Amino acid sequence: MSEHERSSGPASGTVDMTHGGGGRAMADLIEDLFHRHLKNPVLDQGHDAAVLEMPSGRLVVSTDAHVVSPLFFPGGDIGSLSVHGTLNDVAMAGARPLSLTASFILEEGFPLADLERIVISMANAAREARVPVVSGDTKVVEKGKGDGVFITTTGIGVLADGVSISPMRAKPGQAVLISGSIGDHGVAILSKRENLEFETEICSDSAALHGLVGDLIEAVPGISVLRDPTRGGLATALNEIAHASGVGVVLNEEAIPVRADVAAACELLGLDPLYVANEGKLVCICDAADAARLLEIMHAHPLGQQAAQIGQVIEDNDHMVVMQTGFGGARVVDWLSGEQLPRIC
Repeated sequence: MSEHERSSGPASGTVDMTHGGGGRAMADLIEDLFHRHLKNPVLDQGHDAAVLEMPSGRLVVSTDAHVVSPLFFPGGDIGSLSVHGTLNDVAMAGARPLSLTASFILEEGFPLADLERIVISMANAAREARVPVVSGDTKVVEKGKGDGVFITTTGIGVLADGVSISPMRAKPGQAVLISGSIGDHGVAILSKRENLEFETEICSDSAALHGLVGDLIEAVPGISVLRDPTRGGLATALNEIAHASGVGVVLNEEAIPVRADVAAACELLGLDPLYVANEGKLVCICDAADAARLLEIMHAHPLGQQAAQIGQVIEDNDHMVVMQTGFGGARVVDWLSGEQLPRIC
């Protein structure tokens, strides 16, 4: 256990309304739990607003709310997920994340030991990503008016001059790459939520992708599109890009990596892996001439070892995503209709 995790003992008791009342109980909760685990020089300033040094470049800001159920799942929890999800949103713009802020909505009666476990996980994720949580807020709602813990995080990053990554920049002839297998996060959440048991435990792929993105941009600054296929999965992400850019996408079904246990679980549950959420994968659209180099970089990174080229961008006035199947046919990969897996992130 690191020095950041050592304390006089695990938190005991439960959250009560005084923890959100602005008095001594709230101050003690912030100091003894949040500040102790998330401690860093900027947070130590003690202001309600963090004062940050800004490097040269353009500012990138993203906010994401996290309402995942269950709060703890194989491969992560709401704490680490709240860090990874927002860092990835900043990274998909091509930016280098600088700092995070966090807002906690706590339900009266929530065990303080579980809250501390979440904060420790969040602190470890931020520390591993080398992006500090520099400011935050805590509110408490009455029992029955929340669901344990909701966390909203905001990420601030800097985008270097000359980098222009946007879902509107895909062009016909470009290659579509994926950094690894799809569907891991959604199936991990569902298996825990429904108490399903498989031969092997399926773990979420939740991870911070900005290190991998930095390597890709350093090698090929002209990448057109980056997108993390979270809610709605790969299918929805590609439909969003196709419509934003006014193009079509053709996918090769056999090239899309899906772990055998995830594919089997999806078949059992009647799910299509193309629509299942991911929290540690990215889609990259680039010039065809750059595809091999970018795949080489992904394969050399721990988060990209299963990366593959899965399709190409084409001219299509209807902006369709089409799958070339293993049987020689084709099918339209449409937008997700409805909510396949609610409370997934």
